[in-house]
Amino acid sequence: MSGRNPGREFIPPVAKIRLQYAKRGRLRFSSHRDFQRAFERALRRAEVPMAYSAGFRPHPKISYANAAPTGAASEAEYIEIGVMADLDPAELRAKLDDAMPPGLDIVDAVKATDKDLVARLEGSVWQIALPGVKLDVLDEAVAKFLAASEILVSRRTKSGMREFDARAAVLNLETSFGMPSNPDCAIITVVVANGTPSVRPDDVLEALKQVADLVLPEPPQVTRLAQGPLASDKRSVGDPLAPDRAGAISQTH
Repeated sequence: MSGRNPGREFIPPVAKIRLQYAKRGRLRFSSHRDFQRAFERALRRAEVPMAYSAGFRPHPKISYANAAPTGAASEAEYIEIGVMADLDPAELRAKLDDAMPPGLDIVDAVKATDKDLVARLEGSVWQIALPGVKLDVLDEAVAKFLAASEILVSRRTKSGMREFDARAAVLNLETSFGMPSNPDCAIITVVVANGTPSVRPDDVLEALKQVADLVLPEPPQVTRLAQGPLASDKRSVGDPLAPDRAGAISQTH
């Protein structure tokens, strides 16, 4: 990566680029640290002129936003990078995607034109496929979940064990049955408000086990379908990169 400033003086980036990437197939088992290493290698291979932090040990200006847990696939992960040249986002996306392992795919890129990206990631849409679970069994469990005012679950976080309300974060939850890759499974599609700590799909499943003794014959298959600003009805999320696209169009006129 070129553009490194080895001294202590901070040189602000010329531009910030926001990237959307996907974790697919076997690469859903890659950890966030695994992705970081692969992404930084891709930046070097693509010779991206990165901006660097100040200090004795400068590091490339990369911000990771609300990464999906290890084992979950995703179509909606986001990164922001600072660069020292006015790059074309589409060309940068193509170069980085070519340099990444198949399954860690860079699917979109825009030039940042507005405020903090993380603030736009208000909610996530998760699909949880449950092989071997019948739809009527799942529907009964979901009805009990939705009827509850509070369901406390525990999970180990970086700051130790935390107990939090899995029910309060769930804004919408729907069920269906069957998918092309596995026609014999019940499916949950859930909209969850992002928070600290964020309620994850495994927390929702733990809550369903608590209220309805839901049994999972096989491991669930989890995919984040979308992540972004919550719609007014809280049943979906919007495109978090849309304001940047709109800003780029307005700047060209």
